[in-house]
Formats: sequence, C-alpha cells, structure tokens
Amino acid sequence: MKLLIVDDSLIMRRAIERTLHASRFTEIRSASNGRLALEEFDKFQPDVVTMDITMPEMDGLTCVDAILAKKPDAMILVVSALADKASAVEAIKRGAQGFLLKPVTAESLQKAIDEILADN
Repeated sequence: MKLLIVDDSLIMRRAIERTLHASRFTEIRSASNGRLALEEFDKFQPDVVTMDITMPEMDGLTCVDAILAKKPDAMILVVSALADKASAVEAIKRGAQGFLLKPVTAESLQKAIDEILADN
C-alpha cells in the first residue's frame, strides 16, 4: 500500500513516516503543502493520505476537497494541531475519514489508520 504524508513540518512528516513505515505501507511519499500534495497525489496515486490543515499555499481542507474531487473514495486522515471541534467536524463533513489531534502518539496514529482501512 502507498501513503502520502502532507504536512508543512518536516519533523511531523518524518515522525509519521517512521511510525507507519513498519506497518502495511510499502511506499511513502510526502508533501509540504496542499499544492505540492495535489501534484504528488496525481503522480503517486496513494492508498491513504495524512493531511495537516494549516499549511502555506493551500490549506489542508482545500486540498481534501481537491483530492476527493479527483478520487471520491480517497482515504484521508486529517492530522492537525487545531484543537477546536469545528475543525474536526469540517474535515469529516468534507469527506475525510478521520481526524487526529497533534501531538500524536505512534499508537493513536496506527489505530486511526487501522480504523480507516477497516472501514474501506
């Protein structure tokens, strides 16, 4: 399976990659903003996307919309530091399958990915 990690923080991208690399993902790529994520999504065709919300150039919610317009059954887990309930609700309303609040633990990230994959 293929994973695309979208986050403007290199530290966060690497942490997610380290956590999920040993699981079921054989190929992992990353992008530092929504615009680059769309380019990578088209080339890479990932099975799962982890998406930050607050990023330069294109925010994560706009990127979620764009990805789902291209591939309505895309599996997207929003991973964000925005702690307000409205952000989580908006992400799910737009079509993300899950929302995880930063900082994440390896266990919470793996569990969220497992839940998304089990539902599809």
